[in-house]
Amino acid sequence: MSQPVRQLLDDVIGGARMTEEEAAMLLRARGPEVWDIARAADMVREEKVGKIVTYVRNQNLHLTNICKNLCGFCGFGVPPSAKEAYLFTKEEIEAEVKKARERQVSELCFLSGVHPDFDTDRYVEFIAFVHDLMPEADLHTMSPDEVAWAAKQSGISTQEVLERMVAAGLGTLQGTAAEILVDDVRTTICPAKVPTAEWVRIIKEAHRMGIKSTSTIMYGSVETERDRAEHFGVLRSIQDETGGFTELVPLSYLHEGTALHRRGLVTRGATGREDILLFAVSRLFLDNFDNIQISWGKIGARMASLGMLAGGNDFGGTMYVDEVSTDAGAEAADYFDPAAMKEITDDLGRVLKRRSTVYEILD
Repeated sequence: MSQPVRQLLDDVIGGARMTEEEAAMLLRARGPEVWDIARAADMVREEKVGKIVTYVRNQNLHLTNICKNLCGFCGFGVPPSAKEAYLFTKEEIEAEVKKARERQVSELCFLSGVHPDFDTDRYVEFIAFVHDLMPEADLHTMSPDEVAWAAKQSGISTQEVLERMVAAGLGTLQGTAAEILVDDVRTTICPAKVPTAEWVRIIKEAHRMGIKSTSTIMYGSVETERDRAEHFGVLRSIQDETGGFTELVPLSYLHEGTALHRRGLVTRGATGREDILLFAVSRLFLDNFDNIQISWGKIGARMASLGMLAGGNDFGGTMYVDEVSTDAGAEAADYFDPAAMKEITDDLGRVLKRRSTVYEILD
């Protein structure tokens, strides 16, 4: 291990706060240093959250694949005219919620396209309908991009949108639509989504209202290590101010079914080395986060196991269905049985616990 890396890891383990430049340096690591960084992250994880690995019983509701954004990294969203376009009826939603109750899920995620015709009233209608059907579930929905779109469509403020969503039954906000919070990158991969400053403003607004949210990073497309580090810096600064993030969810870019790949701008997603370093460096850099999720639907169960040795402490959810990942090329992203999670945690000498959306232990 080089002296600069050794010194940096010793300093961070001792409580020093890493800079973005230092994070970018670690994200570029090769060879044995990758494992040194992962080991340091695992030590920090052990100190912060101990041996518990968590998961949530959740289910995705893909209400529609019609989307105004049609981002280059996405294989799920389609225009309204597409032959494969769909929008769930109330009967179809009710059938999905019935399955969720039978599966004893505690979280329902609205994971859909940003429909160009949706306004605040339509979002409220969906949330209230599902909340009435299953009031015990946390309705985890509404990315900052969706909040901004609803506000624009209805001619009201984003705070008013959030207030109406909470009144209808929204539980927690999705910290999605973040991708990489660097506008030069966003111009390439998601030009129709809100810019970084607007994403940050809406997340802070929600946190100040008492609405918790996840945070995400989608890595492995056109961004650099420096861009990833800058993204971490944005998240850490928000968390310093609000404390409203429940976790970081790293999302490894799945490239095969996406426009960026078809256009030749991206020929592969992240490598295994990049996955491990992303998990580890996020744990070391985000000193004000307790939870780093390892998204099994993006990287598979075996890499998820390794992620738990590189700073991770959460598997995310059971999901049951994830068309967003499978449409982009994931081979097995629909359902992760808690029994399979336990096999992994037993193998690692860790303890699996079921949690709520906001990390209350439910077992």
